[in-house]
Amino acid sequence: MTTADRKPRVLSGIQPTSDSFHLGNYLGALRQWVALQDTADAFYMVVDLHAITVDHDPKVLHERSRVSAAQLLALGVDPDRSDLFIQSQVPEHAMLAWILGSETGFGEASRMTQFKDKSAKQERTTVGLFTYPILQAADILLYQTDQVPVGEDQRQHLELTRDLAIRFNTTYGQTFKVPDPFIVKETATIKDLTEPEKKMSKSSSGPRGVLYLLDEPNQMRKKIKSAVTDSEAEVRYDPEKKPGVSNLLNIYAALGHTTIEKLEAEYAGKGYGDFKGDLAEVVTDYLGPIAARTKEYLADKAELDRTLVKGAEKARQVASRTLAKAYKKIGFYPPVAL
Repeated sequence: MTTADRKPRVLSGIQPTSDSFHLGNYLGALRQWVALQDTADAFYMVVDLHAITVDHDPKVLHERSRVSAAQLLALGVDPDRSDLFIQSQVPEHAMLAWILGSETGFGEASRMTQFKDKSAKQERTTVGLFTYPILQAADILLYQTDQVPVGEDQRQHLELTRDLAIRFNTTYGQTFKVPDPFIVKETATIKDLTEPEKKMSKSSSGPRGVLYLLDEPNQMRKKIKSAVTDSEAEVRYDPEKKPGVSNLLNIYAALGHTTIEKLEAEYAGKGYGDFKGDLAEVVTDYLGPIAARTKEYLADKAELDRTLVKGAEKARQVASRTLAKAYKKIGFYPPVAL
């Protein structure tokens, strides 16, 4: 296969910081992960190294990492078409992060806005949280990644990654591929069901506002039916004046494979009760099978763990070559195989 024929390499990761992914995770990123397997050489990881930059329970983290991997498989990440692994099972990530940290200016790292935002919400701020973007750079550069799917909140981190790659290559010789952002197909941001002015997030003020992929069907129905709307009764898309209804329309269109315009026409003259009732069934019909498949993967933990070990071994084949090249360029002795 020539270089021109080679699929672009794509890398992305997700933190195991919740018992379940939520609908915003899925529609905003994970659905694109599945689609990218058709056009890219995809590497996907559960980034548990990043997860310990805040307080955590070791047993909970261990289990959440497994559950996160099971969900990715249930969503359609296929180990035969992409590489799925747990970040901490590939020690080259931390090893390259130290090298890149030694090439990063303190002021440069201090300008990362996500650190400012996250540290403001915590009582204890760690050095790990401060250097989080440097580890993220190592994640990307280890795999000679061509493209990185990014949202606006991660764009600054990718720019740091590009700067570090260029700086290292200029100083020590060509070592890293300089990655480009991959702008995913635009999707509507899914909002909190109880506070539709805010993005749906695991750090939401309450569980009623978040649709988790592993919620029981009755939980999903209850959350949809109690979602905030407004004092009108018209099913109409108007994010400024009707944020709650507009958010529900976005969810319906995304999961029901339809358009907002068709939904507005279908529910013209009908109240919110009919609209929410139908949406609740669309949500449970779509997400229910994902939860069922996740449980199937978790029912055989030994086989799931074997799949992840295979993924880590494949990842290490690529990562170790990049690390060895960086070690040689920086003046280190070659790393010893574990």
